[in-house]
Amino acid sequence: MRVLVVGGGGREHALVWAIAASPLLTKLFCAPGNPGIAELCDCMPIGQTDIAALVAFAQANKIDLVVPGPEAALVAGITDAMAAAGIACFGPTAAAAALEGSKAFTKEVADAAGVPTATWARFTDPASARDHVRSHGAPIVIKADGLAAGKGVVVAATEAEALLAITDFMETGTLGGAGAELVIEECLVGEEISFFALCDGTNAIPLGAAQDHKRAFDGDVGPNTGGMGAYSPTPRFTPALEDEVMARIIRPTLAEMSRRGTPFRGILYAGLMLTGAGPKLIEYNVRFGDPECQCLMLRLQSDLLAALVAAQEGELANFALRWHDRHAIAVVMAAEGYPTSPRRGTSIGGLDLVAQMVGVQVFHAGTAMRDGQLIADGGRVLAVCATGKTLGSARTAAYTAVDTIDWPEGFCRRDIGWRALAP
Repeated sequence: MRVLVVGGGGREHALVWAIAASPLLTKLFCAPGNPGIAELCDCMPIGQTDIAALVAFAQANKIDLVVPGPEAALVAGITDAMAAAGIACFGPTAAAAALEGSKAFTKEVADAAGVPTATWARFTDPASARDHVRSHGAPIVIKADGLAAGKGVVVAATEAEALLAITDFMETGTLGGAGAELVIEECLVGEEISFFALCDGTNAIPLGAAQDHKRAFDGDVGPNTGGMGAYSPTPRFTPALEDEVMARIIRPTLAEMSRRGTPFRGILYAGLMLTGAGPKLIEYNVRFGDPECQCLMLRLQSDLLAALVAAQEGELANFALRWHDRHAIAVVMAAEGYPTSPRRGTSIGGLDLVAQMVGVQVFHAGTAMRDGQLIADGGRVLAVCATGKTLGSARTAAYTAVDTIDWPEGFCRRDIGWRALAP
């Protein structure tokens, strides 16, 4: 098969890494890619949301399957455009991708399907939103309805914090059009888990769970980020809980999406809260998480490309995945100033030494080459990953690799996996 992966972050590097090992593969491209991805396949300078150019490239290069990584391409309709050109694309249509493109849409689907989730309300004017906060009190969750690159959710501990978020999103316009409409919901209490299911429109199979670390600094303090690290598997997410999530959350959602005439094919990423009343849906994404994807790809024993083809062709009813009996961890190294004003252009060294370490894999997220030197060119720059027989051994290997990398302007959290390793 000839395959095109769309995107240029750490998630896409992990997907390219996994697909490159498939015996089904003949030729692999990535657009736009990054320096790490360029070591595995041909990178094309096409933007991830330049749908017309991506379709033209896929046609000219006889691509058999397109694999979009980022949500922006899916919400923009890349699957629809590829289908119109007769090219298979792994991912939901634009209509089905509304599960991530609109928080309110997800809530409506969850309510119609009987999926357990937080109580909520939708607002299009700030005065009504403020009245709601004052009547319900804090803690309370303020969500921008549209895509906001991980920056559209505020878990407000006080009314003042909630009111400020309403002002920022709806009046100041810090998120642009994404914050013009809000979803305000109760604050669920428990442990948060990222759960992934591979869906073919009718059937779904589990694709693993991981736990992300959203806050910038140790101890879960500081601003929210796109994710500072993850690990998989997660000890609290038992096989019984997985069965419950598939039965009460994933399959009812698929049935409701089919009832609406927008069957969901692709990766359904359920952000879950494990509450005292059982697992509840926080939100849906319609693609792999980042950095959760990096952990899952290190643990996946099955051929990823074969699994994606089976889902795209509606053949998951008799499909199963195999997993390595190992733990995986991803530690994100971010640029100084992230997430507000990351410093770009600083030099990164030592990756040649890390490449010699057993069980360690570095995925590039925000890097570039300048005059033959690898430099930081984003907020989250590297995902330093490792596997081990235990989570503790995997974490030791990952942080040994972090300390080998020569990048004084980078930083990371030193407590990834703390929930699973705490006494």
